[in-house]
Amino acid sequence: MYKHNTLQHVAIIMDGNGRWAKSRNKARREGHKAGANKIIEITQACIALHIPNLTLYAFSTENWNRPKMEINFLMQLLEQYLDTEKYRYIDNQIRFNFIGDISRFHKTLQHKLLHLKEITQHFTTLTQTLAINYGSQDEIARSMLKILHKVNAHQEIDKVNILQEIAKNLDTHPLPAVDMLIRTGGEKRLSNFLLWQSSYAELFFSDTLWPNFSTQELESMVQEFHLRIRKFGAIES
Repeated sequence: MYKHNTLQHVAIIMDGNGRWAKSRNKARREGHKAGANKIIEITQACIALHIPNLTLYAFSTENWNRPKMEINFLMQLLEQYLDTEKYRYIDNQIRFNFIGDISRFHKTLQHKLLHLKEITQHFTTLTQTLAINYGSQDEIARSMLKILHKVNAHQEIDKVNILQEIAKNLDTHPLPAVDMLIRTGGEKRLSNFLLWQSSYAELFFSDTLWPNFSTQELESMVQEFHLRIRKFGAIES
C-alpha cells in the first residue's frame, strides 16, 4: 500500500478577512488585523502538531490591484507585525522566512524582513514562511531567468534533471514539497499559490473565514490527511 502520511509542509491560503469584517459591520482593516492575529494562533498550533514547515499566503502579486489605501494599510500592518512579533519568534525558536519579490516594498520594510530572517535563521522549532508579493507563475518565470543566466555564463546545467534545476531556483528552495494545502473562506481555487510545490499536495477547502479558522479545524484536517492514501501516480497494492 502506498501510504505516505508524513506531514512535513503545510501551506495555507488565508482567505476571508474582508468578508469577516463586513459580516460584523467593521472596516476591512479590522478583518486584516484579526487575520494577522490568527497567524500567531495557527503557527503555535503547528508547533504543537510537530509540523516543521508552515507557508502562509499573505500578499499576492495580484493584490496590487486593490485600492491604494488598503495596500498601504497592509504594508503598515506587516511592518507592525514584524516589530511586535519579533520576540515571539525568538522565544519560540521559530525560523522566519519569506518568499516573493520584496524589491517593490519600501526600504524600511525590506530591512525588517531581512533582519528577522537573519536573526532566526538557525532556529529549528518550525519554519514559518510568508508569501509576500508572491505569485507562483512569477516565481517560476524568475527561476527560469536564473537558469538562463547560468547558461549565458557558461555554467553547467543538469540537462537530465532539469526539473530539479528549476526546483533549486524557486523561492522556496530548500523547503520540502507541500504535503497539505488549505484554503479558507469557501473558495476552491489555488490563486497562483505554490503551483509547482503543490503538484502532489492534499487539498483541503474550508468555508470558514480565516479569522474564524480554529486550531480544532486544523487538527481535524491533519487527522484526515493521515487517513488519505497518497499514491504519487503509482497503483495501490
